[in-house]
Amino acid sequence: MTEVMETSQKIWAKFLEKQAEDGLPRNPDPLNTFPAWMALGKAMADNPKQVADATLDFWAAQTALWQAATLKWLGARDAEMPELPHRAPAGKRFQHKDWSENALFDYLKESYLLTSGWINHTVHTVGEMDPRERKKAEFYTRNFVEAMNPANFFALNPEVLEATAEQRGANLVRGLKMMLADLERGKGQLLIRQTDMDAFEVGRDMAVSEGAVIFENDILQLIQYAPATEQVHAKPLLFIPPWINKYYVLDLNQKKSMVRWLVGQGHTVFMISWVNPDERQRDETWDSYLTKGAIAAIDAALKETGQKSLNIASYCIGGTLAGTLMAYFGKTKDKRVASATFFTAQLDFSDAGELQVFVDDETIRAVDAEMEKGYLPAQKMAAAFNMLRSNDLIWSYVVNNYLLGKDPFPFDLLYWNADSTSMPAKVHHFYLDHFYDDNDFAEGRLSVLDTPVTLADIRGPVYHVATKEDHIAPADSVYRGARRMTGADVRFVLSGSGHIAGVVNPPAAQKYQFWTNDDLSSDELSRWMAEAEEHPGSWWTDWDAWLAARSGRKVPARQPGAVHGVIEPAPGRYVKVRFDQR
Repeated sequence: MTEVMETSQKIWAKFLEKQAEDGLPRNPDPLNTFPAWMALGKAMADNPKQVADATLDFWAAQTALWQAATLKWLGARDAEMPELPHRAPAGKRFQHKDWSENALFDYLKESYLLTSGWINHTVHTVGEMDPRERKKAEFYTRNFVEAMNPANFFALNPEVLEATAEQRGANLVRGLKMMLADLERGKGQLLIRQTDMDAFEVGRDMAVSEGAVIFENDILQLIQYAPATEQVHAKPLLFIPPWINKYYVLDLNQKKSMVRWLVGQGHTVFMISWVNPDERQRDETWDSYLTKGAIAAIDAALKETGQKSLNIASYCIGGTLAGTLMAYFGKTKDKRVASATFFTAQLDFSDAGELQVFVDDETIRAVDAEMEKGYLPAQKMAAAFNMLRSNDLIWSYVVNNYLLGKDPFPFDLLYWNADSTSMPAKVHHFYLDHFYDDNDFAEGRLSVLDTPVTLADIRGPVYHVATKEDHIAPADSVYRGARRMTGADVRFVLSGSGHIAGVVNPPAAQKYQFWTNDDLSSDELSRWMAEAEEHPGSWWTDWDAWLAARSGRKVPARQPGAVHGVIEPAPGRYVKVRFDQR
């Protein structure tokens, strides 16, 4: 008990130290949730009968649940829980046997699932609301409901109570020490570990494809990968990955590496490795990420290979940058890009998924205040992404780490997820303001490099991939962007699974499926899907066939740095900079 008290005091002291450094919040509602709650309250007040009917249904279900639970407590083993309207699915949080076998914990679980499902359903259906305000209300309601899960509380979680009794509280001591370590790592902000951050090393366990850095400036390093075949396609392939995460999700390990697979198909692959920004990048802009970023990398790759044009592949926000680049090249009749591939890249942000709840004029002002040093700290962006899946990425680790006192399991994808990057202030502001908030690119109001550009300005062959279960770049949104590329020859492909697993899906895994349909005349993805052809496995083979047809003849393989020289071996030093070790 003494150790528990001492560790708790240290945690409290670290928290207070952080609050003293930050001072009082300038804005008590930095996420601008108040208008959404006001709109929800008005919708409920304007529809009293709907609310009353829903409330009566809820209490009727709770009464039936209580009756069934009472029978179980009295020993009626055949007593079954009633059918509950809008009951939320149990998910993975209630796997311990006592959640089903112990009458008390079974009741707690079922009552929570009924209540949480009813709350979420009511917020989703009540009255009339502005769609963006309803989406925000739904998002924060869901996060509140997930925080109230009885599994998150010491006294209500049978697994935690069992472990505490068996270990005489040693699990809680370990958990408090982990919490203190996470606070220290986050310099007063709680950075919950999702995996063992000491179990992996970039360049040793991940990002291990052989190659070299052949060009660099203050915002990127350019990696050229070593060939695996004697002959390669003449036109190289340049990846423009997101800077919101690190590129090595595309080179995670030998079995999952898209880079390794493409090199094996005879492609000369180049990869941009973005800098993890700090105050030195405070003056970078969207335009400079085009000129010093994508265009500089294109020119270096073309010079290295002696080609006049290349193919590009882009992912997530890297695809948004690539979209503006392709529109600018189309407008200026620049022929340096022979084809463009987009992975889960949003270009039309009219309904841009759950991240849109963090974007409006007020929240952009709050983000600007966070970026006074010239960048948005990595942990701020990581917190937003974790809130999208708080049950899986926050609360399960609170229980595992702090209540059960267990180390998180080593997992390479979660290491990558936790290896967050900062955002350069002006670039991030431009992205939030012109894309997420105002949708200027899709609606014809965007200018880059002093040139007005639209999606219709994009020319040439385009391969566009969306993923069916994507919560970051919803498939509907990606499809709308693809349809607006009226000046391009677009092949749209829908992959199974989500934002990461649907993209990083090597053929050898024989997982998921994908759909193709060359007719993009349908204005709704569901109609496109109805006429699409389903294929088992990975879309990579379909893409490679498409890409090979646009990559020219075969030429002798090229060694990295034959023209530019080698600066350092891949993966380079930029990708190894961790925000929590600065």
